[in-house]
Amino acid sequence: MRGLADLARGYKVILSDVWGVVHNGRVAFESATEALGRFRVGGGMVVLMTNSPNPSRFVEAQLARLGVTRKAYDAIVSSGDVTVSLLVARTGAALFHLGPPNETALFEEVLVLSGKAPRVVPLKQANFVLCTGLADPWNETPADYDAILAAMRARNLEFICANPDIVVEEGAKLFYCAGAIAERYAGAGGKVIQTGKPFAPIFARALELAQGPCTKTIDRARVLVIGDAMRTDIKGAHDQGFDSLFVTSGIHRKELHGGARDTGLDAAAFRQFMDAVDFAPTAAIPELVW
Repeated sequence: MRGLADLARGYKVILSDVWGVVHNGRVAFESATEALGRFRVGGGMVVLMTNSPNPSRFVEAQLARLGVTRKAYDAIVSSGDVTVSLLVARTGAALFHLGPPNETALFEEVLVLSGKAPRVVPLKQANFVLCTGLADPWNETPADYDAILAAMRARNLEFICANPDIVVEEGAKLFYCAGAIAERYAGAGGKVIQTGKPFAPIFARALELAQGPCTKTIDRARVLVIGDAMRTDIKGAHDQGFDSLFVTSGIHRKELHGGARDTGLDAAAFRQFMDAVDFAPTAAIPELVW
């Protein structure tokens, strides 16, 4: 397909991924923001969905810094938003935080909403664990956390993963996210609660935002999910019964484009890539354009 315009007529709502579709962590993709804006001008609604562990108001501020204006979207829902609701429900319980020490936006949001800051304690005193990522994602790997995960598993601690992504791209580099640690913990038999894509809670929240005060339920056949990650975006769409548009030059660029965003899609590599999964997108496009 040539662009979103080839699909747009059949849909009323777009649920679009952010990192890898709208920006790469450093620069916004103008063609993508233009495409989403034109969909809105035509009467559609756009909800941005991100596995960011930050509350959506922080995501909105980041988008503004990158030059993504409100013309491109109506609302944002983040994995962080869903996580905050879980933390509010656990007010009073002691948590151990796995992630960058300065990544405290979730805690600030809980304080604003509930009037009480979460009790962050050492692992030995914790009732559950919250993971927002690796403490030093540029220099660590999930294997560096095996000793901590073993201690958690010995106490059968529940693990809330605030970002199910395994890796994310910043500029031209990939680094590990909280989902990589969650996957390791689950593999050891630990109980994991996932708050973002591909899981149902974040999709339900996105539909609520799209519906707004309207009492009429949104027809799922008129919802299109856009994303660049097969494991989270496209699988999430498949599992929740939505059509999807796969942006191939995002996180899977190396496999499908030989590493360069401006290099054309390798058709043979794409066929092999799709043969390796048991679900498929409705359509695919190298990058989001109108």
